[in-house]
Amino acid sequence: MMTLIYILLFGFGIIGFIIAFLKKIKKDISKSEIIMVFAYILSLVLMLIGFSIHDNQYYIAVDPIADECYIPFGDQHIITLIFYFIAFNASILLIWLKNGNLPPLTKVLSLSFFIIGIIINFCVLLQISEHNTESLTYGYSRHFYFFIFAPILSIIISTFLLLDIVENEMMNANEMVYSNKFLNKLNAFLAQKSNLSTWSIILIIPILLVVTVILILFGQDSDSLIKAFTETTTWRFSQKMHPPILDHNGHYLCTIAVAGNPKIVKPIRFGKRHGKIIIVNRQLLIANAFEEMIENISPKIHQLIRKNYDKYGYNLSKKINTEKMSNLTYILMKPLEWIFLISLYLICEKPEERINKQYRI
Repeated sequence: MMTLIYILLFGFGIIGFIIAFLKKIKKDISKSEIIMVFAYILSLVLMLIGFSIHDNQYYIAVDPIADECYIPFGDQHIITLIFYFIAFNASILLIWLKNGNLPPLTKVLSLSFFIIGIIINFCVLLQISEHNTESLTYGYSRHFYFFIFAPILSIIISTFLLLDIVENEMMNANEMVYSNKFLNKLNAFLAQKSNLSTWSIILIIPILLVVTVILILFGQDSDSLIKAFTETTTWRFSQKMHPPILDHNGHYLCTIAVAGNPKIVKPIRFGKRHGKIIIVNRQLLIANAFEEMIENISPKIHQLIRKNYDKYGYNLSKKINTEKMSNLTYILMKPLEWIFLISLYLICEKPEERINKQYRI
């Protein structure tokens, strides 16, 4: 109870600190702006959580039972995406803090990164909206919704700011004067109402070229922005295949229990699981027969049970690595074994025949 109270107090403290900080950097901030900032920060936190689950590159063999999956972006080209992410958010922050009251040249550059950012966020949204995990045959749970909020909010925020800038004071001439004659002439030219939005679009191409050249100096490819999406696997634009998933060799709780003291767990014969020879006891046979019965009755219920058993049972089984732990597991599984056995005798016409046919060589 006290831990929960501390967590709540810490959470409220963080919220209070962020609100105070926002009001300090922007005194005329509205409630809707505060809500939007919180929503955006939360979306970025969710994206980080998504990356903690989907953090493997396409060339790595993953363990889907341990809740591992593939990242939506190629690691060798991630620097390019990070640069545009920083430039996009810096432009948003600059325009928001200044309410659009910026020198025309700065406004045009910010608008250009806005448009580039909107396009990239739209591509990110398309990338994460399709996550094909059929090749991960252990029924991996799709967690791509962790990623989806950040690009959606980015597009919404930048679009509203863009419309506000174009429709209001951004097109007014500015009195800013540069010491450099070229910049000063360019500033005066861009300050004209009729040219501002047009030149924001025109400057996209030279901005992309300059940024690409700079990124090449940091080891990126000229087409890294494209490869960041395509050199991946299981996502919409993915063009790579991943290695076969890791083999678990049948090490689930009931199988681990057989590794205990023979006088306790009572092994009865050899069996075959996923093409490999294992030792089986009656508890394992009953559990597998019960699972087979559920699958015949309701495949959907079986899929749900199996997914959770694979996810949590395997992780727990890795910690059961001694004879004493195996013995304890067998004993703790006894009540479930009896429930499974009673269910088999209530529903199956020949329960023992179903039990004995499990894991036959």
